[in-house]
Amino acid sequence: MKTNLTREEFTALSCLYDAQQGRTPVFSEYYLNDTAEKKWVLDALTDKGLVDAQFGSITQTGLEALEPYRVERAVILAAGQSPRCVPLSLEIPKGLFEVKGERLIERQIKQLHEAGIRDITLVLGYKKEMFYYLRQELGVRIIENPEYASKSNIQSLLLAKEHLNNAYVCSCDDYFAENPFHSFEYESFYAGIHVDGPTDEMYVYLDEDSRIIKMRTGLSKGLVLLGHSFWRSDFARRFIALAEDAFAAGKRTGDFWEWLVKDHLDEMPPFFFKRYANRAIVEVESFDELRRFDSGYVKHSHSRIVENICRVFRCGEADIVDFRNIFEGMTNRSFLFRVGGREYIYRHPGDGTDQIISRENERTSLEKAREFGIDPTYIYMDTREGWKISAFVPEFREPDYESPADSRQVVDLLRKLHALPVRLDYGLRPWEDAVVLERLVEEKRPGAFAPFLPLKEKIGALYERTLGDGVEKCFCHGDTYRHNWMLLPDGGVLLIDWEYAGFADPGIDVGYYIVDAMYDFDRAEEFIRMYLGKNDTPDRRFHFMAYTAIIAYYWFVWSLYRESCGAVIGEAMENWHFMAEKYADHMLCQ
Repeated sequence: MKTNLTREEFTALSCLYDAQQGRTPVFSEYYLNDTAEKKWVLDALTDKGLVDAQFGSITQTGLEALEPYRVERAVILAAGQSPRCVPLSLEIPKGLFEVKGERLIERQIKQLHEAGIRDITLVLGYKKEMFYYLRQELGVRIIENPEYASKSNIQSLLLAKEHLNNAYVCSCDDYFAENPFHSFEYESFYAGIHVDGPTDEMYVYLDEDSRIIKMRTGLSKGLVLLGHSFWRSDFARRFIALAEDAFAAGKRTGDFWEWLVKDHLDEMPPFFFKRYANRAIVEVESFDELRRFDSGYVKHSHSRIVENICRVFRCGEADIVDFRNIFEGMTNRSFLFRVGGREYIYRHPGDGTDQIISRENERTSLEKAREFGIDPTYIYMDTREGWKISAFVPEFREPDYESPADSRQVVDLLRKLHALPVRLDYGLRPWEDAVVLERLVEEKRPGAFAPFLPLKEKIGALYERTLGDGVEKCFCHGDTYRHNWMLLPDGGVLLIDWEYAGFADPGIDVGYYIVDAMYDFDRAEEFIRMYLGKNDTPDRRFHFMAYTAIIAYYWFVWSLYRESCGAVIGEAMENWHFMAEKYADHMLCQ
């Protein structure tokens, strides 16, 4: 785009335009603070016929000179789950947080409207339905990103690539104290501030013209990217080409878009830094930060989860602090919090789990596990909604699958568990339960299970060979993968998370440990012999080896169901399928 306007001339014209529209512009570093320089620029604009000196207003020629710089549209990224904002983000997407009396995304859309920008696209993913009202009320366009949980915001931008030319690119979690948007922008830029301490943000180095020449993380202070950006058409085209090439090669799927720009900065059209005052832009990073920014959240968070914690501990909301997201399991999401100087874990049930897990049964299993010292961390569980609170164990390690000593500790606890005088009227039945899950998958995605019918036939035949072989049911955990074990410094061993527990075949506990470890046949037999001890016989060994295939199949079908509910299972699904096939083929040859 050719133009005779200098940046200083553009800034003056743009500010005059905003003033004539009744808007008070939010000045960045580009604004001319020196009075003499202002006069010089206005004189130059007057000489060019762009400003009427008598009335101090923009002429028609001046408006025509501004037109090539018009901001045509905006894209707001709002697909992410925002795990750092637990507990609120478990109930509502971050863009819909109410901050100082306004929902973040509504405030941002209205600020764009004030700047004359009506072509606004929202890219949604997590809890997308909660944003749908904005289409009717504020006239936005909606694009859905079904892969929001497994890919970064580059995927969201590619889905919106038809709307990136001459566009603001915004994040739904930014709070702008004053409206930063304008009807016209001179060049592609990223907003930001100066910080005097280390942050997780991207730091930038600039040349004398404020062009970004280097980007990096991990500095102790400096200029950081924060807030909105503006993409001229040439910048958008180059970014899209780089992103599409990267995705085609299977790269960058987990990176944020800033990292792609960082690594190709020399290949990008000029990209500038637009500095704002430190409190002009606030990014809501966590619930504790939100409380500091909006004090109303200290005593009233508008969160049922926080209310649940208050009821259990009989405390006020202000007594609950230090919320932190922790490992996200494949079934649920959990976070840490602190009350009275002690830390606890809140387990929030995942979508769709109500159809496959009885919370009444889970609570009974938890109470039994606590009674016999297998899991003393359990504090409270709500059977209607499925949430749970446990004590946090600060020092432990998970078992090393390659360690014989760790295997011995695991086996000893499993033998203790399976010998408990506990009889229950429920329990995991991996073959029968997999059939139920198969039906649920087919209801959601007809035909999706067809490729796995040959495997189902093999598992069914193997299951038939285990019936009536004398292995008795007992109290079982049902989900014995590595992350549910805690090996304590004092030599103690805990087993946590009892959603799949009950009165069941002990092969599911022994077999699933083997599956998750992905042991070969020799290692699996060695582990089974260690468990069986003096009860080791070829028939019993066959039973537990067969159940390795059966429980692997159950978890594979479970993963198909969970993905039909929107969960992202990833590599574990492939492992379960592999182990089910491998062990079924091996044992059917015995």
